Amino acid sequence: MRDASGRGEAKSPRMPSDASIAGGRSTLSPAQKALHKLGLRDAIDLALHLPLRYEDETRIVRLSDARAGELVQIEARVIRSEVTFRPRRQLRVEVDDGSGRCVLRFLNFYPGHQKTLGEGALVRVRGELRGGLLGLEMVHPSFKPAGGPLPQTLTPIYPSVAQLPQAYLRKAVMGGLVRADLSETLPPGAWPAAHAPAWSLRQALELLHQPGPQLRLAELEDRSHPAWQRLKAEELLAQQLSQLQARRARDAMRAPVLQPSAIEPVAALRQQLLAALPFELTAAQKRVDAQITADLTREQPMHRLLQGDVGSGKTVVAALAALHCIEAGWQCVLMAPTEILAEQHFGKLVSWLEPLGVHTAWLTGSQKAAERRKALAAIESGQAALVVGTHAVIEDKVQLHRLGLVIIDEQHRFGVAQRLALRSKMALGEAGRALEPHLLMMSATPIPRTLAMSYYADLDVSTLDELPPGRSPIVTKVVHERRREEIVSRIAQQIAQGRQVYWVCPMIEESEALDLRNATATHAELQRALPGHAVALLHSRLSAIDKKAVMAAFAAGQTAVLVSTTVIEVGVDVPNASLMVIEHAERFGLSQLHQLRGRVGRGTVASACVLMYSTGEQARLGQAARARLQAMAQTQDGFEIARRDLEIRGPGEFLGARQSGAPLLRFADLATDTLWLEWARQWAPRLLQQYPHLAQRHVERWLGGRSEFVKA
Repeated sequence: MRDASGRGEAKSPRMPSDASIAGGRSTLSPAQKALHKLGLRDAIDLALHLPLRYEDETRIVRLSDARAGELVQIEARVIRSEVTFRPRRQLRVEVDDGSGRCVLRFLNFYPGHQKTLGEGALVRVRGELRGGLLGLEMVHPSFKPAGGPLPQTLTPIYPSVAQLPQAYLRKAVMGGLVRADLSETLPPGAWPAAHAPAWSLRQALELLHQPGPQLRLAELEDRSHPAWQRLKAEELLAQQLSQLQARRARDAMRAPVLQPSAIEPVAALRQQLLAALPFELTAAQKRVDAQITADLTREQPMHRLLQGDVGSGKTVVAALAALHCIEAGWQCVLMAPTEILAEQHFGKLVSWLEPLGVHTAWLTGSQKAAERRKALAAIESGQAALVVGTHAVIEDKVQLHRLGLVIIDEQHRFGVAQRLALRSKMALGEAGRALEPHLLMMSATPIPRTLAMSYYADLDVSTLDELPPGRSPIVTKVVHERRREEIVSRIAQQIAQGRQVYWVCPMIEESEALDLRNATATHAELQRALPGHAVALLHSRLSAIDKKAVMAAFAAGQTAVLVSTTVIEVGVDVPNASLMVIEHAERFGLSQLHQLRGRVGRGTVASACVLMYSTGEQARLGQAARARLQAMAQTQDGFEIARRDLEIRGPGEFLGARQSGAPLLRFADLATDTLWLEWARQWAPRLLQQYPHLAQRHVERWLGGRSEFVKA
């Protein structure tokens, strides 16, 4: 059967029954299991499984008309077939098509190859033609006995996995395409007149699955063909609809209205903190604080993303939000992805809030049993108004007293399940109904506009676009590792002036696969080069106690140089550190480089970041790596860095898709399809309001179960 969305069960020639494909039977063939692995269970899944590329098997080319470097299909007779052993064992087959000769070489082959390619056989061969000293040749071409009609359409090559032959997959896809409900889900007039797609959805899919040979391959494979425009527009509309549905579903929920208690002076704690801070809030911090305060006093759950560049002052804004929650008599939880970052937050918040009488509990997985029991008791009783920790705060044993606000730092590094687990620890309202806690997510990776319009369309976004005064500029230099000794000399100069230095390495131990210096070797090298100065080593395999001791010594100025892996990427705040050296910088992502650079320049002294790259003796720096390093040298603007990062990596890696669970776009490209994104943003609310049944069908068709991710 098939529901209204078109998500019916899939079947194809030589495939088992509908129930079996739907996963109802345990006796699945390897190919069926492979279909499931690809997420191809329903007819619509198969219909929307589009080719990666195409092969032109519609014509035969004569060898005399072909040129080296071309991908061609020939029909020829085998005149010699033999297994040779020089320079290695291989099957060597010579063929003649009447206009010329060509050698087919197979380095891996089976008895079936020798049988089909026996002397005298007439075969149809397809492969890349190469020129050699002894004439034309093809290496590992595809082949089959000649004869039979030529295909009338280009041959699609689909994304696949092991145990799933292309022939089987093609039949499965075409079977799904025949049965899928592809009826229109948009009302007449929805498409813009100037950019209306040329075909219906079914026509577009049929063309992309079986394009005629007259179509240009480049236009199909770069997704610029008008048929692709139809799919991109529909996919973006489905994403916008799912985000809008998630927002409306949250708006229908109820959250605690966080109004300060009438017994205490209004905003007393907040005013006390502001009076005690040794700095004034920036205009951006004041604006964002007002936005968050307004959200917390409404009964709809806040779902806000606070983004700001490195050092823009997100933590103090989070502290003010926490105090607003605490003044209203509710608990606040702040969760960070690493223990180092969580401890940085804990230390700063305790120094700010404990003088105000606010008790803060500390909760991580590495705590001793007695300390953990004490923290759990304080949390459950409500004595701890603020809870700071890692993912340990979402464990079942943690019983929160009255959870009113959840603050998640570096939110993209948490999985959907972790965020949902924390939000599920709801308090009960007066009528016994569960209340949804307010949610504030923070990110030091600014979100480019197109991502905010698409993947974060269900969020309210606040931006700290102003750095506090007094921050020193950071000079960024890109240098080859040949200047290593010069860099070490620069470190000695910085130490002599009483400054401290970070040296970041990408690995802990040597790898045979990657010729990278490791942190341990660099630590030993710097100890020898800087006698009389403390050089410490920090990496993820140290125990929590040892990490804490190393960081405490560096923060206190007892350590001159800290050699570290990327565990210091976020949260570490040592104003006296003025030099950051990043070894093998070409191996790091752009966002990660920007975060690491942000560990210096936090005081008033001019600071520098050295990006040291290596190309080896023969290898050249890759284009993407070169673009990352150039971007770092050219700008310190986190928003410009984020824009370039999106261009280089694409949205999947930028968002950390594996962690976020975001339903990534399969067909649309945010860099080139902004026209359709704008159109989808305009039409999503209209479709949801005026044609809710069509909107639901559209979301189900394109996203299926993946639409659940946007609710996290």
